[in-house]
Amino acid sequence: MQRLSGLDAGFLYLETPNQPLHICGLIILDPGTVPGGYDFPALRAELAARLAAVPRFRMKIADSRFNPDHPVWVDDTHFDLDRHLHRIAVPAPGTRRELADLCGHIAAQPLDRSKPLWEMWLVEGLDDGGVAVFAKMHHAGVDGVTGAAMMAQLCSLEPDAPRPTPDSGGAGSGHSLEIALGGMLNVARRPFHLARILPSTLTSVSSWVFRARRGAAMPAPFTAPRTPFNGTLTGHRSVAFVPLDIADVKTVKNAFGVTVNDVVMALCAGALRTYLDRRGELPDTSLVAVVPVSVHDKSDRPGRNQVSAMFASMQTHIDDPVQRLRAIADTAEVAKDHNSEIGANLLQDWSEFMDPTVFGTAMRAYSALRLAEKHPVIHNLVVSNVPGAPMPLYFLGARITAMYPFGPIFDGAALNITVLSLDGKLDVGVIACPDLVPDLWELVDECPRALDELLAAAHAAADDPEAASRVGKAHGADG
Repeated sequence: MQRLSGLDAGFLYLETPNQPLHICGLIILDPGTVPGGYDFPALRAELAARLAAVPRFRMKIADSRFNPDHPVWVDDTHFDLDRHLHRIAVPAPGTRRELADLCGHIAAQPLDRSKPLWEMWLVEGLDDGGVAVFAKMHHAGVDGVTGAAMMAQLCSLEPDAPRPTPDSGGAGSGHSLEIALGGMLNVARRPFHLARILPSTLTSVSSWVFRARRGAAMPAPFTAPRTPFNGTLTGHRSVAFVPLDIADVKTVKNAFGVTVNDVVMALCAGALRTYLDRRGELPDTSLVAVVPVSVHDKSDRPGRNQVSAMFASMQTHIDDPVQRLRAIADTAEVAKDHNSEIGANLLQDWSEFMDPTVFGTAMRAYSALRLAEKHPVIHNLVVSNVPGAPMPLYFLGARITAMYPFGPIFDGAALNITVLSLDGKLDVGVIACPDLVPDLWELVDECPRALDELLAAAHAAADDPEAASRVGKAHGADG
């Protein structure tokens, strides 16, 4: 068995009926590349063969009533692919809007904890003859990077690539007594764990205060302005998506000496500014986003979620798109430096103290009492940028034409924008609670327009290098 880390388990404890904490992805496929032609039985057989090489897809959660610690991963000895792979057709005429409506409905449904925490829905009937796969994986088992890596293990660089060698390894089984005794031992170590992390935590807090005084800190929690999407979630979900050309993003990046991440944040900020301003709901101060930061190459802590969180100012109060980009790049440097000083392990270390009864009860009460609307806003939304493959990929023999990611949303922050790079494109996936963020397509359709604004400014700067030096500023390597 493999015990969940506190951060992994926390995504189980914080889940409520209105706050399912799984990660979703919409993969658009060209079935014309499938060797021998596409049909569902053949695709199912290919998926079964490839899943045999990825043991994590066959693991489930197990626990004991006497376990005082986090639950464990064990092998599902009765694993049945038909409980995870579903076939469905999008309503006619099969446009992206109908597809999005279907995916939003699926995204709202919680995963069954009695089996491995993932599902795939094969969607047929798209108006262009393509097919799609909508995948759900619980955040307890993956973060953005590990989720993309697990999906990549089902992909290949050629449509007729040989099947991988089956992997019989796994987590093994976990008996109730074994789970409980191991948990008791871990809990007995917690006072020593607390003594070890407390000094560094106090140092981080005092450093944040000193940084804030001299203007060198990232935005603090509870300082974000209130917007309509900073309220209590309902159980409904809506999704929308749009592809962008990564070459256009890099043109802007090179013109103004910023990073790809800065440009992504700036185009999201431009879209949000227009969306809110059109409704008369644009705050006078900047929106604050939480940006997940992968620490896979920095953390030595166990667990599948290797991530910290950075608070970032989106500079949505600035009207001019280039000045907004410059301000985002400036504050991003400060935030990165501050987040690096805090360290890669702080969030993981403190999450070890999460208790399922306390946190589960607290989250249900928080939602029922609508407390997200009664205290200052912690943050407005989540914005995430996940690196993907720069070359074409094939999913079970079908060419992937787009891969749109959708992260979870939370009470108090009902909007998540996630961007994934793939084969020369940036695929933008947006998920929201439609009761707090109506007309999500209006927001998503502003993303290309916001990029076009920046691209036009970049072309103008290329014609006037002195103007580029006035508005741009070098900010280091690509991000």
